[in-house]
Amino acid sequence: MRRFRIVTILLAGALLTLACGGSSNTPTTSGGTTAAKIALLLPESKTARYESKDRPLFTAKLMSLCSNCSILYSNANQDPAQQQSQAEAALTNGAKVLVLDAVDGAAAAAIAVKAKAAKVPVISYDRLITGTDAVGYYVSFDNAKVGQLQGNALLTALNGKANASVVFINGSPTDNNAKLFKQGAHSVLDGKVTVAKEYDTPDWSPDKAQTEMTQALTALNNKVDGVLAANDGTGGGAIAAMKAAGVKPLPPVTGQDAELAAIQRIVTGDQYMTVYKAIKAEAEAAASLAFTLSQGKTPDSATVNGKTNNGSIDVPSVLLVPVAVTKSNIKDTVIADGFWTKTDICTADFAAACTAAGIS
Repeated sequence: MRRFRIVTILLAGALLTLACGGSSNTPTTSGGTTAAKIALLLPESKTARYESKDRPLFTAKLMSLCSNCSILYSNANQDPAQQQSQAEAALTNGAKVLVLDAVDGAAAAAIAVKAKAAKVPVISYDRLITGTDAVGYYVSFDNAKVGQLQGNALLTALNGKANASVVFINGSPTDNNAKLFKQGAHSVLDGKVTVAKEYDTPDWSPDKAQTEMTQALTALNNKVDGVLAANDGTGGGAIAAMKAAGVKPLPPVTGQDAELAAIQRIVTGDQYMTVYKAIKAEAEAAASLAFTLSQGKTPDSATVNGKTNNGSIDVPSVLLVPVAVTKSNIKDTVIADGFWTKTDICTADFAAACTAAGIS
């Protein structure tokens, strides 16, 4: 808990440093900042976090730094071609910075190249844009670590069960982060469990994850000891499939993003864990970096704390720390950080479970 609070404090300090930036001769308004246009291009809405967390948190932080700046916002709804059009429209409309969360990390390279040609810096947000030297910065988490947290949590839940049968419900094959989550999980679980079935889930779709899990249950005669689900949406789909198939008790299921529905499933015991990524810190870091770049300034080297290879270059990166959340530390993580409140979690349907978990 102390370590978690220290990380949060360090991130807050880094964000303050980032907002300050370096010197610039860019003309300013009477408020001291250029009224820049900044594009925020998000990938989809099936994952609840993007519209409910990332967008409003990014907007609030940018407006606090530059009330006369404007945001050119678009959501691509899992369509790379639509995201390309949205990015081109943002450039045409005078965007000074693109904050791009790619639907397809490889396809988004073309967007970065076009932006660089227009002298518009690109921040690869949350998901890495691959195969190009046109990416300016990357703001995300240690994504291999996310998979490792999931794998280690699943091993703990399995409690040394010999030859445990595990189904992998991975993320979208077009998302570079999904590949890193998978690599991290395999690095922990390979040789310690039997990977009975494994799927890559198009579009991160919970419905498709449910179909995949149904297929796995049919092939395995409902004999599953654990589910390595890459995020909370795919985990929810897997749980729905197991409930429909009459699997009792439910095996431990992992997740990611600390979605409200997932936290409530953890409280009731339907889901074992999720990975909490402090989206507030991520969104605010991206907003601060975008503001700094929009003013023609260079971010402080203490803030850009790493590099991430995208297959072409080592992209200067702001990398944040993911945290595993189980029933035992909900209060010390997502509630303590204000990500969700007790009132959010412990609605009437979950009041008894919250009391049993020591939350309400």
